[in-house]
Amino acid sequence: MSSETAVPTSVSTHILDTSVGRPAEGVALTLSVRSGSDGAWTAHGASTTDADGRCKDLPDLPAGTTHVRLDFAVEEYFVSNQHRVSNQHRASDQQAEEQQDAPRVRDSGAFFPEVAITFAVQPGEHYHVPLLLNPFGYSVYRGS
Repeated sequence: MSSETAVPTSVSTHILDTSVGRPAEGVALTLSVRSGSDGAWTAHGASTTDADGRCKDLPDLPAGTTHVRLDFAVEEYFVSNQHRVSNQHRASDQQAEEQQDAPRVRDSGAFFPEVAITFAVQPGEHYHVPLLLNPFGYSVYRGS
């Protein structure tokens, strides 16, 4: 198969805000690539999550890419949505008082102001990388 007909290597992602059970709309992210585990990172694309929390418009990866990094700017999302989340949590204030280690107020809007996910890729594959996010933690996996 010539390089002109090779299947491109691609990446997509989406974010679910598990604190409210809804997609995280408006989260900015950047996609960086490198060749080799000690190669320099090169910015390759940027996007913002849509109303469904998805980024479907990231560019195909350049030939020779071995590692990808997705950098999610989540602090702005949580700060802009803090009033919505705070209102939903007022009903559980009494329960929070009973749990001494449960934080009642977020100082900055998010404990993790940014999330960086780095993963290895193989030529010709598609990588869907969902981010499950809440103000105090996150989880990521390879989706389909």
